[in-house]
Amino acid sequence: MKAQQSYEETDRGTLYLVPTPIGNLEDMTFRAIQTLKDVDLIACEDTRVTQKLLNHFEINTEKVSYHEHNVRTHTSELIEKLLAGENIAQVSDAGMPSISDPGVELVATAVAQNIPVVPLPGPNAALTALIASGISPQPFTFYGFLNRKKSELKEELEGLKNKTETLIFYESPYRLKQLLESLTEIFGSDRRVVLAREVTKRYEEFIRGTAEEVSEWAEKTELRGEFVVIVEGNDEVEEEHYWANWTVLEHIDYKMNFEKMSSKQAIKEVAKEREVPKREIYAEYHQ
Repeated sequence: MKAQQSYEETDRGTLYLVPTPIGNLEDMTFRAIQTLKDVDLIACEDTRVTQKLLNHFEINTEKVSYHEHNVRTHTSELIEKLLAGENIAQVSDAGMPSISDPGVELVATAVAQNIPVVPLPGPNAALTALIASGISPQPFTFYGFLNRKKSELKEELEGLKNKTETLIFYESPYRLKQLLESLTEIFGSDRRVVLAREVTKRYEEFIRGTAEEVSEWAEKTELRGEFVVIVEGNDEVEEEHYWANWTVLEHIDYKMNFEKMSSKQAIKEVAKEREVPKREIYAEYHQ
């Protein structure tokens, strides 16, 4: 067990996770601006994007790139600096670090090294869109981006269609039509769906309707910008579970591959869903 006192004196640096505006620069908080000014280094998803933000708020802190293609090499370099006492702020191009953006590996490594990790509150596209969607905001499941391959996308949706909580996805304009088509087919044409795009920007737009109506809208519209897709939960869940025809190993495999769980987590969840002792699932998995 580890306990972190975020503002306790230490000889190590602190990793600050600083959210950045998702469209409107005025959403930057005073604390976020001051933190970026005070730290020794800013780790950016794209230095060119972050530089525009820094210029706007007259921030001159040194920056370094930290994105999905250099995570492996740069994580260790950033950790060395933190261990040496430097304070580092990590930012993504927009919104919260680690939420469908770089940051997960850096945070996990910092925690393992007993380096304080301090999150700042701020902009998040999923929650911002959710509270204005008109669909029940809680409980909800944030799923992020679905699989790009059509067959695997459909398999993921099959596993989610009976969820009773509101579902939140991110999707690019290039794959939105495919997602909506698959949603209509698997979730049913009457399931309520809300699309949000350009959130917090001048041309912010919400498209509300049934899966079929929203899919028809997408077919007739020139799609631009990243979308938040909000889908109401299933209030007519069938008695049969989504995993009813799966073997235990198939059930665990689904949890690991599509819900991104470790084998330990997957075994625990499968045991819970099947209402059987965890040791039985563990034994079958390790046969």
